Amino acid sequence: MQQTFRLVIDCPDQVGLVAAVSQFLAKQNATIVEANHHTDQQTGRFFMRHEIKAESINMSMDSVKQAFEPIAKKFQMNWKIADSHKKQKVVMLASHESHCLMDILHRWHSGELQCDIPCIIANHPQMKQFADWHNIPFHWVDFKDQPKEKAFAEVEKLIEAYDADLTVLARFMQIIPDHLCKKLAGKAINIHHSFLPSFAGAKPYLQAYNRGVKLIGATCHYVTSDLDEGPIIEQEVMRISHSDTSADMVRKGKNCEKTALANGVRYHLEDRVIIHKNKTVVFA
Repeated sequence: MQQTFRLVIDCPDQVGLVAAVSQFLAKQNATIVEANHHTDQQTGRFFMRHEIKAESINMSMDSVKQAFEPIAKKFQMNWKIADSHKKQKVVMLASHESHCLMDILHRWHSGELQCDIPCIIANHPQMKQFADWHNIPFHWVDFKDQPKEKAFAEVEKLIEAYDADLTVLARFMQIIPDHLCKKLAGKAINIHHSFLPSFAGAKPYLQAYNRGVKLIGATCHYVTSDLDEGPIIEQEVMRISHSDTSADMVRKGKNCEKTALANGVRYHLEDRVIIHKNKTVVFA
């Protein structure tokens, strides 16, 4: 993959904004390989993502940041610039369901997801076999024989020890405590079936089957203190017919979960997601 710099901006919409950014990049002789703009008409916010060929700029990233700062200040920007060759560290959390974890590991192993996976943490010890196959350090945290507060303290300590840039809940079936949700705000991604708040609890696909739903799916979102209500990054759906059994729905639902999570993680890693209140702008 060619090296690029990703400039991501979120600020009040205003006249001259795009021109100022374009003129700055032109002065740096920057070659733009991808450009995305969006204005939220309700809030008056402007969102931008530019991907720039790194070799076209004869400046270090630190120098670019310093040079761009006056423009950012003038237009009240929330902004960042990231190097595509700097891989983020992604810590995986898992329970007994392996399909989402294995899918992410395969995509990482094949080079589809540009990141490092420094460890896998699970509350079921049998998940170690998947970590071992990929030569990834594994940590089992016991959630049964110790208070959950202590278990989550172990999880938090591991996330800090591995200096995680992103934490992915690959069907991790434990409710993250509020303080940890706030600590990982914008840096933790979850996946769940898209029926919520309908069909909550055990066996959601069986509940949906008994109700006769015609669509199933999955939702990938950022983790917040409001359970399963964080900003949505990606959703995947699939039609269901009267001939589908509850087992068919589970199988199809798992496919939706894998696809939605993989896309959501990739969008995040490629700096394609901008969080705005409880929504996202995704330049996919």
